[in-house]
Amino acid sequence: MVNVKINGIPVQVEEGTSILNAAKHVNVKIPTLCYNPDLPAWASCGICIVRMEGSAKMIRACTTPVSEGMSVITHDPEIIAVRRTVLELILSNHPNDCLQCPRNGSCELQTVAAEFGLRESPFPKIVFNTPIDDSNPSIIINANKCIRCGRCVKVCQNMQNVWALEFMGRGIKSTISPALGLPLGESPCIKCGQCTAHCPVGALYEKDDTVKLWSALQNPQVHAVAQIAPAVRVALAEEFGAPPGTLITKKIYTALRRLGFKTVFDTNFSADLTIMEEATELVKRLKAASPDIPLITSCCPSWVDYLEKYYPDLIPNFSTAKSPQQMMGAMVKSYWADKAKINPDNIVSVSIMPCTAKKWEIKRNDDMKSGGHGYDVDIAITTRGLARMIKQAGIDLLRLPDEEADHPLGPYTGAGTIFGVTGGVMEAAVRTAYYLVTGKELDDMNFFSARGLEGIKEAELELDGQKIRIAIAHQMGNIATVLGRIQAAKAAGQETPYHFVEVMACRGGCVSGGGQPYGATDAIRHQRINGLYSDDQKSAFRCSHQNPYIQQVYSEFLGEPGGHKAHRLLHTSYQKRDLYSY
Repeated sequence: MVNVKINGIPVQVEEGTSILNAAKHVNVKIPTLCYNPDLPAWASCGICIVRMEGSAKMIRACTTPVSEGMSVITHDPEIIAVRRTVLELILSNHPNDCLQCPRNGSCELQTVAAEFGLRESPFPKIVFNTPIDDSNPSIIINANKCIRCGRCVKVCQNMQNVWALEFMGRGIKSTISPALGLPLGESPCIKCGQCTAHCPVGALYEKDDTVKLWSALQNPQVHAVAQIAPAVRVALAEEFGAPPGTLITKKIYTALRRLGFKTVFDTNFSADLTIMEEATELVKRLKAASPDIPLITSCCPSWVDYLEKYYPDLIPNFSTAKSPQQMMGAMVKSYWADKAKINPDNIVSVSIMPCTAKKWEIKRNDDMKSGGHGYDVDIAITTRGLARMIKQAGIDLLRLPDEEADHPLGPYTGAGTIFGVTGGVMEAAVRTAYYLVTGKELDDMNFFSARGLEGIKEAELELDGQKIRIAIAHQMGNIATVLGRIQAAKAAGQETPYHFVEVMACRGGCVSGGGQPYGATDAIRHQRINGLYSDDQKSAFRCSHQNPYIQQVYSEFLGEPGGHKAHRLLHTSYQKRDLYSY
């Protein structure tokens, strides 16, 4: 620990702490634009400048560590004047179309400019009219709004190890661009949306399908069916002023009906369905001593895209089970449509997801048409998109009465709800796989080895006398370590290091997906995660196979898990994809 002073206030902090973070200990906020707690600081924007007491030299607070006896001045007239000039220079190269910007009201540049009371700029306006890149099915680039903070590049390259974005050009003409200057749709982009989640302005944002959805909801010939993903229920309330992790599942059902949806289901139910198929697949491969062990989860579409591009040799290890979104879509346009006596051609199937890649997944291949009536899911919107719709409709979300989801594709177990967190798919699968092998329920449903924000988690459990080794990885940059161990064992003809592997592209899992409310930090991720685990803990049933409506669906329609009809509707295939599709 070291002793320092911030504006004359003594504080003791851990050695190596940056001035920026040390100031927070005494409730002093130093403005930033390029800094993000998920990323290593790199002092790009320059508005976090401070100085040592008694010195005229200004230093950057985000990258300067404190030292014993240091006395820092964070705000004085000269510092404020320099910050103001930096902001004026940034604004001189930034469009003035805030009212039309997707980040209006949540833009960090807008917020800081307002705090400094900027009303006019002394510098000439130089804005380049770069065409908007909407070639990607999930993400749009408006390079004209780029402030060169570098967050998106750092996220894509360092956090996600995708390298779809980089800096192009020099000086005032430098900007972000897909690799090789290609359209984003032809780049290695995996549509995870972490660039949009970390961009402080409107240079990167998700495609907005809410206008298309409003049109469907207002069509009297359409029967609109909604499903909401596990992670949406613990994040949506943030958009309305509630703390992160606030669980408002039943209020979301009510809001969806008020928006005009005629039927409201829950993706947690199809997460239970996914576990039935995936756990069955795991048990079959283990019993057959299949060479395609480990089984690797396939629920995350960004991860699917990544594996098909970067690790096609491991496609045989991929679970063929569709994601819960796609299983629900198939069931809505087949089983439920027949049961409800509704023409599937009149159904518009809509998913509300924490993930931008879900917009791509709904048309990933022809397996996504297994219901036989066009694509099984017609429209996918994000948590942020749903928040905008609720606000447009004048709905006071937090004051709504609670309602239940519709039957039979609504009720879910605790296993279904923890799909939204890293380790949740694994934990849910272990609960059911144990039952399928032993015929008994686990004494303790909580699989704590699968939980937490450590990038790679490993554990071992016993399944009817067999030692099962598992690995869990989240945040795409952590995946290579696990997959490298698998590939090395295969190449050497050695026993597999793992039997079951769970992968999620985003840090913390879907709780901080690319379509969730902006500003996720590890503290916020923990709050959202705790919200989902509390939902699991209080559930009447905590294992997917215990869900009576899952049992009903199999007995009335699907037959047995992994059977012919289940495979036709609920499973998919994969193919090698080129990194660059030009």
